[in-house]
Formats: sequence, structure tokens, C-alpha cells
Amino acid sequence: MGTPDFAVPCLSMLVEENYEVAAVVTQPDRPKGRGQKLAFSPVKEAALAYNIPVLQPEKIKTPEFEQKLAKLAPDLIVVVAFGQLLSKTILALPPLGCINVHASLLPKYRGAAPIHWAIINNEIVSGVTTMYMDIGMDTGDIILAAQTSIGANETTGELHDKLRDMGAELLKKTVALLVCHKAPRTPQQHEAATYAVLLKKEIEKINWSLSALEIHNLVRGLNPWPGAYAQHHNLLKIWQTKVLSLKEVYSQPGRIAGISKEGIIVETGQGRLELLLVQPASKRRISALEYAHGYNIAEGEILK
Repeated sequence: MGTPDFAVPCLSMLVEENYEVAAVVTQPDRPKGRGQKLAFSPVKEAALAYNIPVLQPEKIKTPEFEQKLAKLAPDLIVVVAFGQLLSKTILALPPLGCINVHASLLPKYRGAAPIHWAIINNEIVSGVTTMYMDIGMDTGDIILAAQTSIGANETTGELHDKLRDMGAELLKKTVALLVCHKAPRTPQQHEAATYAVLLKKEIEKINWSLSALEIHNLVRGLNPWPGAYAQHHNLLKIWQTKVLSLKEVYSQPGRIAGISKEGIIVETGQGRLELLLVQPASKRRISALEYAHGYNIAEGEILK
């Protein structure tokens, strides 16, 4: 059971390791792009390439779908970024259990957006965890975990790709242990849990009163999706920044302090930030230096 690109290597691993994948369950086709044409999920595309049957229920918590799953008689259900919670009936169905590959080191960052929030919160370590599923949100017992460092300028996209591949490798080890009934089971420390809630629209707008480091983390945490933005004439997406200092406190956060050899220097609530890559509304991404020259930016202008 999976939907986005993050889940594809896990499916590929199961096929390549010669496990019999009885079916793939993924979200229904959704409108996508400017034409709003119905598009397959990445997992559906992969499943079709492997000639695996695809099931796309709008809701999996129905007697009809539960019966459909029961007829498949799965030994194990693997869930990777699927997008729906499983019912008690489904959880009890496979003899080896239902397991999940989650993009954090549980119990930290349970929930929908663990990669984004790890970077926004300036974490220096992340990882993937495999766990037995229960009726809670990422609350089940841990099977295995693997960790990796997060670079100071690493983006959500870069960490996503790293964890995606790590997840497939960890799942490979996990399933091998489950098959021979040697998988460990470690209860989570629930009191240490944090939640990575869905990103809301309001988080995307940069608050220049924050420190240069906090804004830098927000920008890389929202890259490549959904993107952080400011207002300058019109909406201006900010894709890449560099922290220049963290000492100074400025009375007018968002004020442009000047143009450097690499970009635009902005004063924040604490320190100075250099904008390196930006995107004007309905335009392509360009260097901040190109934007500064093209829009005749001057010292003293205010980014909102």
C-alpha cells in the first residue's frame, strides 16, 4: 500500500527480491497539472510496469474492500506513505502483520510531513523506521531503524531522495527477518513523541522577524514543495538562501541591505540572510542577482 514516489523503491525491492506481490493498493487517480487531467500515482505506474493488480479504493475502511483484501489472503501488508489509516480488521488480516516504512526516527516526527519538519526545525539527524502498525498514527512497535545526517543546506527534496532509498534497504532487512520470525519488537517511548503535521498555506509566507537561520531552514524545508515566498511587487518564491550573520538585531526586518556578488542581502529579526535563488510570479527560477538587476532593486526596499 503506497502512493507517492517515496514508496516506489520499496515496491521495486519486493519484486526484485522475488516476493509475490499479490496486489498494490494506492490512492485513486487525481487531477494534475494545468489541464487537470487524471494522473496515476507513481506507485500505480510502477505496479502496472510490473503487471501487478492495482486496487484504488476511495476509502479502505469499508466491509466491501476488507472482503476484497481477505480474498487475497496476504501473509504481510507493507504500507509506505499510503495516505489512509488501516482498520482493525485489515490490521488483523495478515499473519505476519501490517508494517510501515516511516521517514523519521520514531517516535520523533510521527504524522504526515516528517521530512519537511525535520529540516524546518533544524534537525541534524534523520532516518527511516520500520514498525508494526496498530490503530494509532505511527504509534506501533519499532522493528528496525537507520539514520543519516542532515547537511546545513540540505533541502527537503534531497533528504527525501536519501530516505527513499534507505527505506527500501531497511524494508529488505525487515521482511527477511519477518519471514523467518526473527524480527525484533521495541515499544516506542510515547512520551518522547513529536508530530509532523500537514503543512498549512500560512507557513509558506516568510516572516522576516524570525532569525536568518530560521528563515533559511524554512526555505530549504519547503524546497522543492510547496516553496517559501515573500512579497516584492508581487509574490516572490525564495528557493535558496545563505546565512551571513546571526548577531545583529534589526528594527525593520525584511529591509534589503544591499546587493552582493551572489545575491540580495536582507536584514531579518536576527542576522542577515542572502537570497541566492528566487522565482517571480509565473516565471522561471533565476538567480537572485539576475532578479536584482532585472527589477532594479535598491538598498532600503522592503520585502513583505
